[in-house]
Amino acid sequence: MINGLMWLLGCQFVGEVIVWAFDVPVPGPVVGMAVLFVLLTIRRSGEDATVVRAAGGLLEHLQLLFIPAGVGVVVYLDELRDDAIPIVGALVLSWFIGLALVAWLVLGLEKVLRR
Repeated sequence: MINGLMWLLGCQFVGEVIVWAFDVPVPGPVVGMAVLFVLLTIRRSGEDATVVRAAGGLLEHLQLLFIPAGVGVVVYLDELRDDAIPIVGALVLSWFIGLALVAWLVLGLEKVLRR
């Protein structure tokens, strides 16, 4: 399990270094996840790989990772209350834009796949 966690943290570190070195406007953990995906694809790791077991162990306790976000909401509740209308407006607008984009992509892919 420790070996798998080291692989996960190592890939995140490589992602952070890539973002820092090339000034990429993408979060380091996202690049690290892409690096991990490439490594797992190249190695063709099975279900018994240490990385897979470590990731499974983390996913079993995923709910614990939401505690800091919940504490942040409680701490900044006054600020959130003051800006509730713009926040709700931004959430609804971003939801609608995402929904419209997915619908547009589905219709476009349907036309391509029918040919």
